[in-house]
Amino acid sequence: MNLTTPADLPLLGAVQSRVVMAPMTRGFAPDHLATAEMAEYYRKRAAGGVGLILTEGTIVHPEGDGYRNVPHIATDAQAESWAPVIAAVHGAGGKIFSQLWHCGRISHAELTGGLQPVSSTNRAAGGLNRQNDKPFGEPRALSAAEMPTVYGQFADAAVRALAVGFDGVQLHMGHGYLVDQFFDSRINDRSDAYGGSVENRCRFAIELLAAVLARVPADAVMVRISPSREMNGLYDWPDLEAMLAHLLPAFAGLGLRMLDLSCAGSDYAKTAGRLMPAVRTAWPGLLLGGASLTAAEAEAELAAGHVDMVTFGRALIANPDLVARFRSGGAVTEFDRAMLGRLD
Repeated sequence: MNLTTPADLPLLGAVQSRVVMAPMTRGFAPDHLATAEMAEYYRKRAAGGVGLILTEGTIVHPEGDGYRNVPHIATDAQAESWAPVIAAVHGAGGKIFSQLWHCGRISHAELTGGLQPVSSTNRAAGGLNRQNDKPFGEPRALSAAEMPTVYGQFADAAVRALAVGFDGVQLHMGHGYLVDQFFDSRINDRSDAYGGSVENRCRFAIELLAAVLARVPADAVMVRISPSREMNGLYDWPDLEAMLAHLLPAFAGLGLRMLDLSCAGSDYAKTAGRLMPAVRTAWPGLLLGGASLTAAEAEAELAAGHVDMVTFGRALIANPDLVARFRSGGAVTEFDRAMLGRLD
């Protein structure tokens, strides 16, 4: 396998390279609609040789919002605003998946149109919400009877995304957002069938995936999880091995064949990278991973068979032509936080 050469992959088919653009929140979607500026931003990355683009997180329902000026896909009009983006990416030879996102308690009523955030718990997240410099809002713990409604929000969004031309969808189940709030026993304090044991804490994710797969083809669905990452020190799911041993076969048994193991900008070797060999052994389908790797490090992960495609985030903000630079051995521009204020 080679990082920058075209490949024919199961499920995805022909791709320009094994480089994946990771989902990154940018906040350039006023009125929660995709724009011409966003179409050009994604087109440049596809034209630069990226094999698969995973969009910035796209909110499935207003109660799941937690950020300013992020896109939504809760209505047909919101989905249709993505059509020019999809056309631009396809015209440049790329493929594009919509990342479906619900923030859960990582929010505030100012960001949800006045709706109270929902979560596995009624305890607010600690610290300040950097979107409004206020404490995170107090969430409402979802009842078991409400959960099918949330599953339906994701399933409806997946149907809209495929109808408008996305090549697939990614269900965001990581980074401390809604689904991860069920996985983590330090957050999930429930005493019902969705809390306590490993099996119970995985139940919400498994039922959500089943609801989506009942509505859209399995070969168009990917899941992102982040069982290990750095958040003021090493952060692992409690019961890490048991969680993965239960969750991965359950996902595969439902028909899922694409998994993205994310570590959210952390040191890859310390977090997701150390899990990859075991996950690769247990996972029967397409496997994505990476975090700020050099081209040589990415090639080594591919050569070892740990991953099928490698995700890059900030490097693709700084270098729309990252794949071409990797191919030529050219210098890679370093990411600078000032770049977050532009959509180049």
